Amino acid sequence: MLNAQLRDYFLRYVVALLCILTAACSTLPDVSHLSESVLQVAATGNGQSNGQDGAASRLDNMAAMEAAATGSPLVKGNKVTLLFDGPETLTAMIAAIRQAKSTINFETYIFDQDQLGLQFADLLIEKQRSGVQVNIIYDSVGSIGTPSEFFERMHAAGIRLIEFNPVNPLKRFGRWQWNHRDHRKILVVDGKIGFTGGVNISAAYANSSLFRASRRPNTGASAIGWRDTHVQIEGPAVASLQLLFMQTWGTQFTEDLPDLNYFPKLAEAGNKTVHVLSSQPDSDYSLYKAYILAIQQARKSIHITTPYFTPDRQLVDALVAAAKRGVDVTIILPGVSDVGLMYHAGQSFYTQLLSAGVRIYQLQIAVLHAKTAVIDGSWSTVGSANMDIRSFLHNYEANVIVIDDQFGHQMERAFREDIRGSKQITLEQWQHRPFSDRVKEWAARSLGYWL
Repeated sequence: MLNAQLRDYFLRYVVALLCILTAACSTLPDVSHLSESVLQVAATGNGQSNGQDGAASRLDNMAAMEAAATGSPLVKGNKVTLLFDGPETLTAMIAAIRQAKSTINFETYIFDQDQLGLQFADLLIEKQRSGVQVNIIYDSVGSIGTPSEFFERMHAAGIRLIEFNPVNPLKRFGRWQWNHRDHRKILVVDGKIGFTGGVNISAAYANSSLFRASRRPNTGASAIGWRDTHVQIEGPAVASLQLLFMQTWGTQFTEDLPDLNYFPKLAEAGNKTVHVLSSQPDSDYSLYKAYILAIQQARKSIHITTPYFTPDRQLVDALVAAAKRGVDVTIILPGVSDVGLMYHAGQSFYTQLLSAGVRIYQLQIAVLHAKTAVIDGSWSTVGSANMDIRSFLHNYEANVIVIDDQFGHQMERAFREDIRGSKQITLEQWQHRPFSDRVKEWAARSLGYWL
């Protein structure tokens, strides 16, 4: 556990240095007036004249605005199950894999060779040998500590594997893109059931964070579990997750996927409206736009949980503006972290946010890894994207947005439970922090673009 943390900590510094040396600075699009530009579209496409009650019309208007901002439609008729922490997520994923009949497409940032990783590998090999085609994408940096023999054993069993953007440039000669990482966590089984969120395949995530537990442990990353969130989806939106996997596979210019039925006909499975959004280099930044739009449109509350917080100026401005217009803006950030550099970079924004009325909490009961938000109790997102520049500019990310009051209520309940295990940071308290902490914040923020 400790070695894995030291490895990840070291890699952050190495990646930052290499990116400084090799990458030109990209910029996110100007979205400062995004809300104004899509209001008329939503008003034209929906409105109070359709005979729906106020709540239904409100949700339809939110969906129309998001579709206009991102350029992609939302998908109705889905069942979405919120999965808290690693054990619940991993149990659900293993159950789905065991029931696979035709295909398993699996994309992950970290695939460790530990007890959990070996369990997953053995199960996937078993399914491949039983006639199920297994295709895997794993990130080269995220899985850099995993021996090649671990993946070679799966390949020998017939599993198709891709090492995303190999660290070794000779493995992908002429197409070396060190700064572009696949941070997605996607599992699609038989094209009918999908998973995404923040949980990697590593023993760290197999430990519960004691979410909703009455006993609160002492702080310290070695003594507590990891707090994360995933979702399981059934219904038409699963095809969107499948498409993301296929598109990512295609970016790697390697062998084609076996010609199988990856997109079966999907009937409605529930009543949830879902938007599967991605982030990747040189894209249309649809995920970033959806976040900004939701914050700009917030009227009551913005509740964000994120482990790595190095936002760009527009995102900070949107949060500050929301707080100043009376919106309850509350952010849960890590109290203990696996990456010290990101921890201090996030803290460099505390003074500006606290001065504007944003409430900040630091989670004490776990190592925070969940990337979620719920806005006005109706717009919710769960996924792999952190609230940082790297996620929106350089990484391949996947988030699911659910526009639904009932699901929003579940998200709010989880948020309140995390608040119970957190410590609030006040402006007065923050202004009296040690000078050494201020130096660390300045140094980390100076590298914010490349973290």
